Amino acid sequence: MSEETVNLALPYILPSQAQKHVTHNEALQRLDAVVQLVISAELSAPPDAPVEGDCYLIAAASTGPWSGKSGSIAFRQDGAWILIEPREGWQAWFLSEAQLRVLTGGAWTEINPPSSDSMPKLGINATADETNRLAVASPASLFSHVGNGHQIKINKAAPADTASLLFQTAWSGRAEMGLAGNDDFAIKVSPDGSAWQTGLAISPQGVVTTPGKPLVRASPPSGTSSPASGSQTGFGDPGIVQGGFSLGDAVGSGGGHSLVVPASGIYLLLLSASVVSSGGHSISLLANGSVTLAMVTSPALSGPERQTAAGLAFLTAGDGLTLLYSGTAQVEFGNGKTEIVALLL
Repeated sequence: MSEETVNLALPYILPSQAQKHVTHNEALQRLDAVVQLVISAELSAPPDAPVEGDCYLIAAASTGPWSGKSGSIAFRQDGAWILIEPREGWQAWFLSEAQLRVLTGGAWTEINPPSSDSMPKLGINATADETNRLAVASPASLFSHVGNGHQIKINKAAPADTASLLFQTAWSGRAEMGLAGNDDFAIKVSPDGSAWQTGLAISPQGVVTTPGKPLVRASPPSGTSSPASGSQTGFGDPGIVQGGFSLGDAVGSGGGHSLVVPASGIYLLLLSASVVSSGGHSISLLANGSVTLAMVTSPALSGPERQTAAGLAFLTAGDGLTLLYSGTAQVEFGNGKTEIVALLL
């Protein structure tokens, strides 16, 4: 019968052995050293002021009392060093490097993630869950090339599914880009994480649209009229509208409603007028009833004429647009006749 155990070399208490407590205590000392093994550092010689319970890996080129013991584990117990030869497969926490290592092939190497091709979840400084199976909490993340390039791929099962990047504030969505519910590449924004507006969309054919950009085509209510000189008219329901243009207050002198600007910025403005006859007139596009943005003008006309004017202007959200008439003219109203087009650049 062997006098010690196979794996940890713990001494057995033999039959009729005197001072059995010595053998027993030696076994406890070895157990205390290797169970939950924590290695403080790797040294080639004992420290000057060793502390009880410290454990060191004896480095190559060991000297002094540890000479010739390279690779052994030195454990400080009861004022003396217990030297233990580690075995293949032992694990230890290396305190100074904050690493869990395993002895393999004669070297202590950091324990890697599972060697299988997949892991169910991974959290890096964060807790992964069943939805966020990869979770990373970090000031930044780096994805670099091996060779010449690098791609990040986001795949979805079907066109109606989502493959996107979501940007959040306090865990509430504020912006999203990608394929959300179809195969158009879109950029969307939200003020609250619930209501979403598409700012830009690109179809699979490469057609670019900006559904949220303010754009309107509007005319006074359809008909033919001879507005009084100095009177103003508003607009009826716009024929084309996006980006928040809306009808505002009623325009008392000529009918219709002011057209309310939804967002501040520089606008391209186009004024078109269909004049049946004129004794000399002008038609002006106004902001807030007083600021002229574009104007068509003409001397007396005996027959119909199409007149246009364009302009650029900085408009503020909430400004109201109306038309002002001067002189005498018979004018046709309606889309494709007397109308305006406004587009935020």
